[in-house]
Amino acid sequence: MSKVDRPTDTPATWAKHLRPDGKRNFNKKVRQKSKTELKSPQRSDWKLLRHAVMNKPALIVIDMLNEFLDRWSAADRQRLIASTLELLGTMRSRKLPVIWVRQEFEANLSDAFLEMRRKGIRSTIQGTPGCEIVPELKPTANDQVVVKKRYSAFFRTELDELLSELQADTLILAGVNTHACIRTTAIDAYQRDWPVILAVDCIDSYDKEHHEVSLRYMRDKIARVMTNAQIIETIGDTPIAGRANAIH
Repeated sequence: MSKVDRPTDTPATWAKHLRPDGKRNFNKKVRQKSKTELKSPQRSDWKLLRHAVMNKPALIVIDMLNEFLDRWSAADRQRLIASTLELLGTMRSRKLPVIWVRQEFEANLSDAFLEMRRKGIRSTIQGTPGCEIVPELKPTANDQVVVKKRYSAFFRTELDELLSELQADTLILAGVNTHACIRTTAIDAYQRDWPVILAVDCIDSYDKEHHEVSLRYMRDKIARVMTNAQIIETIGDTPIAGRANAIH
């Protein structure tokens, strides 16, 4: 689909239609339609959510890297990977987009956090196994990979443009750590007016207290917190070609 054929009232494309004064350059009819479509359902009705905003969700899996997960207990690692594999299977079977986001820094730390540069902290260095996605979750040829330098998957990456090209309408977040990269990515997505879902079975942190605090903060404000079972039920079995006709 060419750029001119893409919907112009989706969150990812608003930035392309801003006037110099910062206001959206849409006509009145389109603006009203956008506000209606982006209004979150007030009922805890996951089937209603599917018809309202989950025509083409994109799964974003963050920092499931060797260096991070090798520090976890075998039980916690296995549980998180198994849940992520389940959700990946659902997305891929329905030909829905999967985006991997991984942290990576130059060996000289020139692109790393200020703290890392000051203290000489070497983590997820380019070309080392530590910055690679764990082998159990190997991306496929159809998946997309984004390399980030800070907590948020949006910060100085191509994620905005990629989501626009994929024509996603909802973001499902998975990965680690809840209180850092998941939380900042969710907030950045919220500030871009994306409907956000936290795949709670596929999200965790080495700091369990901050994991729970972050979920409480984001729940029903920044994002909807859903289990794999709820997400799978919400996505449903509708083929992609028929999804557009499912929205009423």
